[in-house]
Amino acid sequence: MVGTDRYPLTEPGSPAWQEVVANARAELAAFGCHVLADFIRPELHEALRAECAQLEAYTYAKIEKVNAYNTAIGEPLPEDHPGRTIMERGNAFVARDRIPASSIISKLYTSPLFQRFVAGCFGLPVLHELADPLAGLTLNVIAPGRAHPWHFDTNSYTVSLLTQAAGEGGIFEYCPNIRSAADENFPAVRAVLREDGTHPVHRLRLRPGDLQLFQGRFALHRVTKVGGGIARHSAIFAYSERPGVIGSAERTRQLFGRVLPAHLLGRPDRGDELLD
Repeated sequence: MVGTDRYPLTEPGSPAWQEVVANARAELAAFGCHVLADFIRPELHEALRAECAQLEAYTYAKIEKVNAYNTAIGEPLPEDHPGRTIMERGNAFVARDRIPASSIISKLYTSPLFQRFVAGCFGLPVLHELADPLAGLTLNVIAPGRAHPWHFDTNSYTVSLLTQAAGEGGIFEYCPNIRSAADENFPAVRAVLREDGTHPVHRLRLRPGDLQLFQGRFALHRVTKVGGGIARHSAIFAYSERPGVIGSAERTRQLFGRVLPAHLLGRPDRGDELLD
């Protein structure tokens, strides 16, 4: 599946592997994001697109009013809290339990070689698949006329693979390291949400087959409105430093329209005290 001439996943620890990993670490340290172009071999791009396009029928598509933290709307917050900024979330997700184990994206997500490579790029000894039965591996679908508004990720280390580009728009925008595990940095988040131009925003146009490594727990990010008659599809591979991570019931309902018993056991342990 992978262009191993450029990305030697099958040779962990080799000089070539270490060079690719070192480049990724440097980019992530500087920008909180790194793209590996044509990670999936070009001759498989159409098969990848077709597999994921077939999954679109399983999306949970409901226009939601959300804030950047995906917490319940209406909770009491201070007057100037960025959580008071309400946006329309128009993207839809295919849950993990709808994605066949035989698919390209499922084989990649569960591959020990891929996981070791991703962990190396993030400078970690190991990464764990999410224990969440609906999240972890998902397909994000943004139909024409819709967008995925500003938000933070539940997981610290996100990997995404564009499988189908939008006809128009669908640009990934992000603010790296806008918050930390110790500081929500509400003033900067508020400035981005108000679009007052006082906080820098990075913009990235991805191509099908490109793999994106991203520190989404600490970076405010969005995908702009899609146009041109073709939906934007991206596979989301979510990993965590600690095992057992499960999404909150509130956020799970927002994303998938349903919850399972695992989501009702209390607030997930994220390893920090940030808003979800």
